[in-house]
Amino acid sequence: MTITVSEDAARWARRKAAEEDTSVSKLVGRMLEDRMRATDEYWQAYEKWKKIGPMKGFDASKRLKRDQLYDRG
Repeated sequence: MTITVSEDAARWARRKAAEEDTSVSKLVGRMLEDRMRATDEYWQAYEKWKKIGPMKGFDASKRLKRDQLYDRG
């Protein structure tokens, strides 16, 4: 993703990222996610997701353990 911003906005973002000990990329990503979560559409999808029950025929407790999965024995 490429974005275009004014030099003032870029300077602010670099300073803000440094204050938060993060990269400008992560700072902008977090800001976009925060903005996304502020929309009704996001929360409607979240509420719909919460209402989805367990998948029939799927039991995560019976899955392989990590060491079994990667056993190359």
